[in-house]
Amino acid sequence: MNRFIRKIPLSFGQLLSTLFLSLIALMALFPSVLVGPMDTIVTATGYPLAPPSTEHWFGTDEVGRDVWNLIVHSARITMLVGLLASLLSTVLGTTVGVISGYARGSVDNLLMRTADFFLVMPAFILAMVLAPMAIDFGGSKGAILGIRPTLLVTIVVIGITSWAGTARIVRSQTLSLRSRPFVDRARVIGASHTRIVLRHILPNLVSLIVANTILTIVAAIWIETALSFIGLGDPFQPSWGTMLFSAQQAGAAGAGAWWYVVTPGLAIVFVIVSLYSLSHSVTDLFGSRRKRVG
Repeated sequence: MNRFIRKIPLSFGQLLSTLFLSLIALMALFPSVLVGPMDTIVTATGYPLAPPSTEHWFGTDEVGRDVWNLIVHSARITMLVGLLASLLSTVLGTTVGVISGYARGSVDNLLMRTADFFLVMPAFILAMVLAPMAIDFGGSKGAILGIRPTLLVTIVVIGITSWAGTARIVRSQTLSLRSRPFVDRARVIGASHTRIVLRHILPNLVSLIVANTILTIVAAIWIETALSFIGLGDPFQPSWGTMLFSAQQAGAAGAGAWWYVVTPGLAIVFVIVSLYSLSHSVTDLFGSRRKRVG
């Protein structure tokens, strides 16, 4: 195990990215432990749009709440949306891609024409159109596993509008694997289609699926941020995108309160860059393992 860990190809930048994402994970899991309860209008202790100081390292927002406190608590929603939406997108895309690539023929044509529609229509445009209708339909009362309906429908909308790219990639690799000798041997000895897919094709798609899932998280975070920035986020479960929306509404940029805009913006950028780096690490890791096996 130690020999395997030492051989994992991590550059200095990728190591920093992994450490940063670990910090974000801690922020998302234990925000109250790190910075206490989330600041509200009632509990705010600073002056409105106060610059960074020893008391408030990243300044305050328009009602005097500590920006760092909001950043830490908002990390949970941003990452939760990214993870759940990408999971839904990956499951849909992988399922469609494997079925399409393995079945071929009319099934392949039908599924790929459907995927083409979602590829031609940008995911954000579809999400922007569907999100208001879905939010109105879902309502805003109650919660499912701690997730309010308005946030849940945002996750679903992002997931069902961003699976097509995954489906295309998985289909292409499935077509290649389908013609490999080990699949032909399994077919000759009487293995069922389900067994061939689950035991011989999917295991060889793991590295591709994992790396693509990380990139899908990136896309989901972008879409969630954009939807929140135009006012389609849930103000009762704030994310970094809703922080940018609030900063815009408060006129922070015009008032010179750069910290209110830059802090959530940099948090998003650093997470995106770190996820891209992690995706390359996963690709390098599985690639090196295949070479050693070969």
